[in-house]
Amino acid sequence: MRKQRRALQEASISFLDVISCGFGAIVLLLVIARVGDPSALEEAENQLLGSVKDYQERLFEIRGESVVLDERLKSRKEQLSELTERVARLKEKLASLSKQSNQLSQSQSREKEQLQLVLQVLSEEMQRLLGPEFLQQNQLVGGIPADSDYIIFVIDTSGSMQVAAWEKVKKEMLNILDIYPEVKGIQVLNDMGQYMFVNYANKWMSDSPEMRKKIISKLANWAPFSNSSPVEGINAAIQTFYKPGRRISIYTLGDDYQGRSIRNVVKAVDKLNKAHRGADRLVRIHAIGFPVHFPPGGTPSASAIKFAALMRELSYNNGGTFIGLNSLN
Repeated sequence: MRKQRRALQEASISFLDVISCGFGAIVLLLVIARVGDPSALEEAENQLLGSVKDYQERLFEIRGESVVLDERLKSRKEQLSELTERVARLKEKLASLSKQSNQLSQSQSREKEQLQLVLQVLSEEMQRLLGPEFLQQNQLVGGIPADSDYIIFVIDTSGSMQVAAWEKVKKEMLNILDIYPEVKGIQVLNDMGQYMFVNYANKWMSDSPEMRKKIISKLANWAPFSNSSPVEGINAAIQTFYKPGRRISIYTLGDDYQGRSIRNVVKAVDKLNKAHRGADRLVRIHAIGFPVHFPPGGTPSASAIKFAALMRELSYNNGGTFIGLNSLN
């Protein structure tokens, strides 16, 4: 009985081993072999390969853009470095110029103080030598005697002055008025003797800040007829407003003279304003010439030259000053 049982057990184990190996082989075949539709698998594989290719191309593009951006960043850094260096150099120059300016300002301040001291010493010495007459003869502002209590403007209102020099006329009138902080009377005529304010004809206008503003404002639209000759206006001013004891200055503003004879005008004014030079005249006559007829780089017109010659002679003979402007700006 024991021998038969041992033989049956050996035969059963070999059979199971064979069966197990067979099943294992089948499982391996199922795992290794492709299961399903081959075309679907191939399509899926192609899609995967296409996706991989797209991702690779995108990666290459990103790498290329990254290289370009790196180059731009490098260029910007170089530019920033250059600008920083330029700013540093400019700051150094600015500091140097500021230092030089401060030194120059200090030097000018010291020179000004020294000149003021010298002027004070000279003035005291002149006053000691000349006495009270020195103060009366030294009232000059910009070379113009500013010792008058009354001022009269005689203005050329011709078309050339209106078009080319009127704004400059306003500025020069303001400058003249600034020379005289306060006067007893003001009057404004054109070169023909016509009054700016008809209701003040033949009488003085009281000086005030409001009146000065009114004169400048009225000048903008004031355009009476003019013959470009100041003779009539000067004669009217002297004959109408001079009285003994009045210190009067006439300011003639013009650009040209259309009359024939300068000598006849000088003689006529000399006769009217006395024949003595300097302080013995009844009124002072100043003049300002506007370069309307002086073309840049060209020859001035004959009428402009005549005006300059006439007003220079009149101002010299009548205790005044002639100023010829070199620009209308």
